[in-house]
Amino acid sequence: MFIIDDILFAPLNGLIFVANKINDVVEKETSDEGTVKERLMALQLRFELDEIDEDEYDRQEDELLQKLEKIRLDKQN
Repeated sequence: MFIIDDILFAPLNGLIFVANKINDVVEKETSDEGTVKERLMALQLRFELDEIDEDEYDRQEDELLQKLEKIRLDKQN
């Protein structure tokens, strides 16, 4: 009976495994100070190349700076 259960639940277990891996990557992306700094530099480059306007730049910069501040506060705790 356990073999049949393993066979029937294999696709679900695979999906759960993939979802966990995606979650790990997302957590790393959102909690890595270096990644946020890279995104800030890329944002500045896009602004300097006139790919985005000043309002959009300010909005995205504020979001990234808030993320950076949160990461630094989390590291202190």
